[in-house]
Amino acid sequence: MAKANAKRVTIRPSLRQGEADHVNKQWRSAFLDHLAESSNVTGSAEKAGISASRAYKVRREDPEFARQWLVALAEGYLHLEMEVVRRLRDGDFKINDDGKFDFANAIRLLAAHRDTAARGQSQVRDVSAAEVRASIDRKIEDIRRRVARQKAATTADAP
Repeated sequence: MAKANAKRVTIRPSLRQGEADHVNKQWRSAFLDHLAESSNVTGSAEKAGISASRAYKVRREDPEFARQWLVALAEGYLHLEMEVVRRLRDGDFKINDDGKFDFANAIRLLAAHRDTAARGQSQVRDVSAAEVRASIDRKIEDIRRRVARQKAATTADAP
């Protein structure tokens, strides 16, 4: 999810509390993937091996990461919405520890984050079928040119 050429953000030592001495370079992808699954910033930071402070600072300073964060939250919102709908349809009112699923809080949470999820969804680029076809055509043409160059090079090398 995260781009390889992400903006470099300097993190003060005070924001590194709880992190390992060496932070994995792929932490952004791990963080965003877990955020999309869980909608939990703190849990996602732990999963990525960083402090939540680092994640928030990078979000403030890197617009692309902030955009990806919103997209991940929108996906997480959708997961929660689908989980609530599934539980209601299936009559699945229990959770693993013999408690009841808290529909009231889940619905309150969904309502509270509806605007954030909508902003995140607006960051997802819609691509038309024509754009997809044009992209495929460009790739096929690139492959044809590459094959033609390889054939020409092979023919030129042959005795």
